[in-house]
Amino acid sequence: MAGPIPAERIRLKRAYEPPTSGDGIRILVDRLWPRGVAKADAAIDEWLKEIAPSTELRQWFGHDPEKWEEFRRRYRAELTARGAELDRLRNLAHKGALTLVYAAHDEEHNDAVVLREVLLE
Repeated sequence: MAGPIPAERIRLKRAYEPPTSGDGIRILVDRLWPRGVAKADAAIDEWLKEIAPSTELRQWFGHDPEKWEEFRRRYRAELTARGAELDRLRNLAHKGALTLVYAAHDEEHNDAVVLREVLLE
């Protein structure tokens, strides 16, 4: 690794927002494709389902902010088994802008927020 990743290199964006030239590589980090988003319009470079929270964890969390801290803890634990995917994302971020694309309405309490934290550590 080439040291820490500058925070501005890893961006978060909802799948419902239009892509921009500053997004760099766009990686969808949800297990399910965003409802109502056409693949052609999403401009997703890669769909990395394997890095998303497990179905069980996602359903348990249900985007309930009251469960946020426990969701973060559990998802981080799941990510420990995803070293190759994390390394790949870190390598991409070292090379240029990386946008983690997610579908959740809540921009503060979602898996992409946790994933970004882990990548920047």
